[in-house]
Amino acid sequence: MEAYFLAGPTASGKTAMAHQLAAQHGLEILSADSMLIYRGMDIGTAKPTPEERGTVPYHGIDLASAAETFNSWQYRAYALKSLAEIEKRGRRAIVVGGTGLYLKALTHGFADAPGPDPTLRSHWEGILAEEGVAPLAAALKEQSPSLYEAIDDPDNGRRLVRFLEWAAAGLEAPPRNWNREVDSTPMAALKVDPDLLKSRIEQRVRAMYGQGLLDEVRGLLLSESGMSRTARQAIGYAEAIALLKGQCSQEEAIERTATRTRQLAKRQRTWLRTQAAVEWIDVTADTSVVDLAEAVWAQWDRQGPTGIVE
Repeated sequence: MEAYFLAGPTASGKTAMAHQLAAQHGLEILSADSMLIYRGMDIGTAKPTPEERGTVPYHGIDLASAAETFNSWQYRAYALKSLAEIEKRGRRAIVVGGTGLYLKALTHGFADAPGPDPTLRSHWEGILAEEGVAPLAAALKEQSPSLYEAIDDPDNGRRLVRFLEWAAAGLEAPPRNWNREVDSTPMAALKVDPDLLKSRIEQRVRAMYGQGLLDEVRGLLLSESGMSRTARQAIGYAEAIALLKGQCSQEEAIERTATRTRQLAKRQRTWLRTQAAVEWIDVTADTSVVDLAEAVWAQWDRQGPTGIVE
C-alpha cells in the first residue's frame, strides 16, 4: 500500500496545494490533521469547504463529534481502511497534514504496544482533572515501580495516564513507539519563508473571525453534546471561548491564537526535520501556485509514493 505525502507547518498552503494536485491528476485526499476529524469545527481548523469536498474525494474529515476524543490508533485503523478502498478503486491518495503522529502512524506503524483502554483512560483522566497528577503518580509507583522509574516526565498528566494503561496491560518497561526499521521514501514537505508564514498565520486568524468563528464556537458550546477538553483547548477555540466568557478582547484573542499557531508551526517544522524523512520544497512570496504544484509533482514523480506499513 502506498500514497503520496504532502506535509508542512500550518498555514504553509499544503491543503490548497493537495486539492489542486488531486483535481489535476485524479487523486483522492486523506487528511492527516488531528483537528479536522471533529464535526462542526470547520472555521477554526481551516477545513476544506463543502465545494472543495464536492470536487475531490476527501477522507479523514468529520469522523467524530466535538464532544468525543479520537486517538492515533483510531486514526490509523480508519486510514488503512480508507487507503485500501482507494486502491481497490484503482486510484491513489495524497496524505496531507501536519499532525506528525498521524503521518508516522502510516509510514512506520506502531510497535507492539497495547492500544488505549477507553474505560481505564476515562477513569484516570477524571482523577487527573479533579485531583491533579499526584494520585496518578502514586498509583503508577504502586502498580509498576519499573514503569514509574522509567517515566521521563512525571509531572505530565497525559504521560502518566498512558503509563498507567501500560501497567494495567502488564508491561514492565515502556514499549517502543514506532517500528524503527522502516526505511521510508521521503515525503514532500513545504518550507515557507518565516516572515511569509507569520503573515499568513495573522491573515488566517483574522479571516476566521470574519467568517464567523465566534458563532461556530457558540453553537458548539450550546449543542447537546458540547465540546470535549481536547476540543476546548484547540488553537483558536480556547481563545474564542475566553472571548465569549469576557475574559479577553477580540484583539487579544486574535493575538493569542496567532502566537499559539506560530508555536505550533515551529514544533511541526522541528518534528519534520528530526522525526520524518522529507524532501523540502521552498515556498517564498514569489513562488507561484503553478510552480509549486510542479515542484511537488516532480518530487513525487522522481521519488515515487511513500509506503504504508500495514
